[in-house]
Amino acid sequence: MTGSAVVVGGGIGGLATAIGLRLIGWEVTVLERAPVLADVGAGISLHANGIRALDVLGVGEAVRAVARPQYTGGTRTPDGSWLARMDGAALERALGTPIVGVPRADLHRLLRAALPVGCLAIGTDVPSVDCSDPGRARVPGRAGALDADLVVAADGVDSRLRTQLFPGHPGPVHSGSTVLRAITAHPVPLPTDFELTWGRGTEFGHIAFADGRAEWHAVLNAPAGTRHADPLAAVRRRFGGWHDPIPALLDATRPEAVLHHDIHELATPLPAFAVGRIALVGDAAHAMTPNLGQGACQALEDAVTLAAALATERTVERALARYDAQRRPRSQSVARAARQAGRMGQRLTHPMAVSLRNAALRLAPSRATARTILRHADWAPPSLG
Repeated sequence: MTGSAVVVGGGIGGLATAIGLRLIGWEVTVLERAPVLADVGAGISLHANGIRALDVLGVGEAVRAVARPQYTGGTRTPDGSWLARMDGAALERALGTPIVGVPRADLHRLLRAALPVGCLAIGTDVPSVDCSDPGRARVPGRAGALDADLVVAADGVDSRLRTQLFPGHPGPVHSGSTVLRAITAHPVPLPTDFELTWGRGTEFGHIAFADGRAEWHAVLNAPAGTRHADPLAAVRRRFGGWHDPIPALLDATRPEAVLHHDIHELATPLPAFAVGRIALVGDAAHAMTPNLGQGACQALEDAVTLAAALATERTVERALARYDAQRRPRSQSVARAARQAGRMGQRLTHPMAVSLRNAALRLAPSRATARTILRHADWAPPSLG
C-alpha cells in the first residue's frame, strides 16, 4: 500500500517516520512549527534498539560515524565513590552495538539529510486536523490545506493533535523534576564515556562526544516553573563541590549555553496510539521521563513499526490498528519503568532510603545492571519489505 502522508512535527520521531514512509513509497510532507531550525539541544544516548531502528531507516552508519561509543562509566555518589559500573563492551557483545552518545543537533541534521529538499516545511503551525471525511484527512498549511491518506502526530509532549483526538485525557503532567543542561564550549578530559551521580533529590550526568566535548545535565526536584537569573551559577552552587570532573565540565560551559526545562510525562497512558487516519508517535504518544534514556529510542521504534505496518497491510485502518497493538504495550511499559527508575534514583530524598538504595547497588552484581539495559534495548525491528 502506498499513499500520501503529512507528518506534523520535525523532531526525531517526525523525521524518522517521514524517512520510513518514503522508503515504502509514500509521498510525505513534514510540517514543523518552529520558524527557524536552530538545532538547539544537548546530547543524547542511543541504545541498541534506537541504533537498529536507524539501520532500518538507512542512517545508522552515518550516526555511528559522528557518535562516541559508551564503554566506560556508571553511577556514583557526590563524593565520587562508585555505586555501579557500566560494562559497555559486554553490552556490545550481547546486542551487537554499544550505546552511543551523540549531540542531538547532529542526529537531527542526519535525519533531515535523508529527506529530499522541499519535504520539510518550517514555520507551519498545525493546531488541528479536519477529519470529517473518513477517507481523507485535511491539514492546514501555509500554502493551503493538504489532503492526506495519513496524518502522523509527532508534535511533542504538548501535542495539540493528541488533545484533539483525546479531549478528556489529562495530558502531560510535571514529573516533579527540572533539568538544566549544556554542551561544553571545548573538549574536556574525561575519565569515562558516560556517568550519572545521584545525590538526594538531585542528579548530575555527562555524555562524552567524539570531538572531546561533552553534554552535562543537572536534574533537581523542583516545582514547575522554577527558574534562575543565572542558571550556570545556580548549578555551580548545587553541584560545584561534587567530584571531578563535574567542576571542570561547568568551567568549560558558557552561561548562555545552559538550557532549562521542566520534565513532563504522560503519567496517564493513552487508550490508543491511532484514531481514524491519525497516528501518534514519540512524545505525542508516550512522553516519558529520561531516567532510562529511552525516549528517542522509543520514537525511532515507532517510526519503523508504523512504516512496516503500512507496507504490509492493505488499508490504513488495518495498518494503524497493527501499529497500535505493537507499539502501545511496549512503549507504555518502558514509560512505567522509566518513572520507577526515577523514583528509585534521582527523585529519592529520604536519607535512609538513599543509604539503602546505595548499599543495594554496591552489592548487586554487574550483570544486574546489564539486565536492566537489555530488558529495554534488545528489540528486533520489523522489515520494511
